[in-house]
Amino acid sequence: MEQERYLSASPHVSDGESIPKIMYGVVLALLPAAVGAVYFFGLKALWIILIASAAAIGSEAAVQAALHKRITIADGSALVTGILVAFNVPASVPLWMPALGAIFGIVVGKHAFGGLGYNPMNPALLGRAFLLASWPTHMTVFTAAPRGGSLSGIEPATISALGLDAVTQATPLKLLKGAREVLANSAVADPAKYADYAKAVNALYDSYGNLFWGKVGGCIGETSAFLLLVGALFLLYKRYIGWKIPFAYLGTVALLSWIFAGTDGLFSGKPLFHLLSGGVMLGAFYMATDMVTSPVTFRGRLLFGAGCGVITMIIRLIGGYPEGVCYSILLMNLTVPLLDRSTRPRILGEKK
Repeated sequence: MEQERYLSASPHVSDGESIPKIMYGVVLALLPAAVGAVYFFGLKALWIILIASAAAIGSEAAVQAALHKRITIADGSALVTGILVAFNVPASVPLWMPALGAIFGIVVGKHAFGGLGYNPMNPALLGRAFLLASWPTHMTVFTAAPRGGSLSGIEPATISALGLDAVTQATPLKLLKGAREVLANSAVADPAKYADYAKAVNALYDSYGNLFWGKVGGCIGETSAFLLLVGALFLLYKRYIGWKIPFAYLGTVALLSWIFAGTDGLFSGKPLFHLLSGGVMLGAFYMATDMVTSPVTFRGRLLFGAGCGVITMIIRLIGGYPEGVCYSILLMNLTVPLLDRSTRPRILGEKK
């Protein structure tokens, strides 16, 4: 009896991983930060996460049904997009906003290009960029202070003792950006305002503990570096992400912030402050490493991470926004085909 044989295209080696297994692994990694978001910002954060997730899954099912495609909402990719959109909005936004951001990310950022595996940019970040461009006030004015903390991350008792209420009603990056502008123009600055910002910057640099644990204002999923690192270690252990992009991203942010981001001239910046503030941790480990929208080569990943870091610091130091993670990753997503082509390893024996 003749034995049946099957022919198929490469690759022919399987390691047992699958899209659902990886996606639900990412969801599991995001769980500590989600619990932290609810703890710090209350039940409103839970509603934001649930609504954004439901909107992402529902819109994916609707698009695939309309296009007569197989419905793949069970693979977990839409759920990841929904959670990440929720993590990228403040707790004070109206509940329709994360839903709209998730729908935009799924419909325009993902299925307009053919679905999972074909999208050139991270769908969750595209959803955030859409919300940021459409309703900038809702996305950049933070009014919800975390439980036991303050918007700036400075201890409430310190704010009261130093009389800094007037200058600390902002997130750490926004406070530092305002302070740098005032301190850099000491000759024309109001003396009282100059003194307040000088004291606020010193207090800000003494608040690393609050920045690390999450007792600081910001988008609901980005404030706790500790909880994000817990999930990131799990992803690294499972090899769902590699070290190259986060290492290059965080290393570039640390280097450039040390050189250019200080209030006393070159080489006076505080790298740890910039690593713990804003969305760098969330972006470096959970969004820049998206396997669909990041390079596959060794050098390509290092260049991609470094590019994200450079653009982030340009926006933070020179741009109009105090934060630059979202646009840095989206812009670098567009360079991925070029990076992969230009850093492709030479085939043995190949001559250029």
